Amino acid sequence: MAKQPDPARRSQRSRQAILTAARELVSEVGYAKLTIEAIAARAGVGKQTIYRWWPSKGAVILDAFLALSESGPEQDITLPDTGDLEADLKAVMRATVAEFADPAFEKPIRALNTEITNDPTLAALYLEKLAGPVDEAKKARLRSAQRAGQLAADADLDLALELLYAPLYQRWLLRSGPLTAQYADALVDAFLKAMRPTGPS
Repeated sequence: MAKQPDPARRSQRSRQAILTAARELVSEVGYAKLTIEAIAARAGVGKQTIYRWWPSKGAVILDAFLALSESGPEQDITLPDTGDLEADLKAVMRATVAEFADPAFEKPIRALNTEITNDPTLAALYLEKLAGPVDEAKKARLRSAQRAGQLAADADLDLALELLYAPLYQRWLLRSGPLTAQYADALVDAFLKAMRPTGPS
């Protein structure tokens, strides 16, 4: 008796084909020229299959980007906590800089940023699925540093994250300088100088 096809496996294959097609096409033609029709044709599926899972091409690109990242939408996100805040932050920032400099991430990230600027719904989705959970993981590591006396106890952690990450984002967005491990280390050094506890220990 012939083995029946597994609908879940077929569905997963179709989903992966769509995400791969979206990632390839946004790199080839850019976000503005990308269409759901083109993604469907490249993936070998019907348009309705895409719309069953995603409300817009921006949402497809978001998930295509998430699929590239080790911290995908289904995974728990944690930052290293060895007890050495400086070493942990430098490891994370070096990895972040390398990711932003990687051409495989560059095009989808830029495409997402372009669309998020003009699409509040996609911006909210991005915050919910990626930026929000990642920021919470970062703040959990900073809270651990506060408990250990390595970071000011009264530090505003949302502002702290902006101090650490905004310069990197601006350099990447404006292409105003190289994204290197040395730059990542310099950001952490400046951050710690500003955020370490003051006064007698």
